[in-house]
Amino acid sequence: MQRSLLTVLLIVLSFPAILFAQKAKFGNAHVGLFYPVSTNGVHAPEYTNSFSLHLISGVSANETSFALYGLTGIIKNNATGVQVAGISNHIQNQARGVQIAGILNQIKNQAAGIQVAGVTNLTGSFNGMQIAGFCNLSKASGSGVQIGGFFNKAGDVQMQVAGFINEAHKVKGMQIAGFINIADSSDFPVGIVNIIKNGEQSIGISIDETLTTMATFRSGGRVLYGILGLGYHFKNSKSLYGLEAGIGAHLLNTEHFRINAEAATLTLADFKKGEYFRSSFRLFPALKIGDRIELFGGPSFNFVTYSNDKGKGLVSHYLWSQTKRDHFHGMYIGVSGGIAVRL
Repeated sequence: MQRSLLTVLLIVLSFPAILFAQKAKFGNAHVGLFYPVSTNGVHAPEYTNSFSLHLISGVSANETSFALYGLTGIIKNNATGVQVAGISNHIQNQARGVQIAGILNQIKNQAAGIQVAGVTNLTGSFNGMQIAGFCNLSKASGSGVQIGGFFNKAGDVQMQVAGFINEAHKVKGMQIAGFINIADSSDFPVGIVNIIKNGEQSIGISIDETLTTMATFRSGGRVLYGILGLGYHFKNSKSLYGLEAGIGAHLLNTEHFRINAEAATLTLADFKKGEYFRSSFRLFPALKIGDRIELFGGPSFNFVTYSNDKGKGLVSHYLWSQTKRDHFHGMYIGVSGGIAVRL
């Protein structure tokens, strides 16, 4: 009697598993036009396929090897291998492998591997590489590289490269943006403006050998920082206003002293005919006064080019110079210095 009751109980408890096993379907190949016009018909969302080919769109439970969609692919659970879609891939759980889409790759949870999209990659988290023409968006932390034409956003990430802006919690490697980087922690940001929570921002005033005075905003992490400056030139009335941008690095950093190396480009203009450009490499020993004030100064190596006498008379001696028609090119050694206040 007890054995019979135990047998009945085991059958009842195992019934859901038996029912689920009956619903799970496996197929080698799934070919179709669009759902449900395919070899798996209306049951396509229940199938796990090793190969799928759809002229317009396709639906499946899982893909384990290769799937190609003319427009859109929808995978209800997991995907491994390679998925290629003319417009978008939608994977509602996890993906492992390569996803390529003309517009969008959307992976609800973790993506491990490579995602390439013409516009956007959207994932819960990722481990690998994301490349998008416009933006990569990862909701949670991961480990990998994001390369976006305009914008990247992630939790923790190994590296970000964007045409305009990057945003992350913690960046373990480099963070490179055409304009701005934002992070809680990023030691190696490369951008004009870097808003790093554990980093450093300062405003400084400096003057160089040509009597160009600049007000400069420096921002970055513990090692690299960006430079953005506006200035006024007192010596040559033909080139009055200055705009400067560049990057710098803290080569040596102690409690009261540090050495900064900077590479920057300056343009002077009066918004009339002619141009003046100067590219400089500067080495600045700096003395820290308290927690917020810094005095700096040092030599610079400069390459200058100008037209219509925009820079004539600014420098008296050049290491090398050349004039072609109305364009002048020259190299010289200069000096500059100033004061900075940490924000």
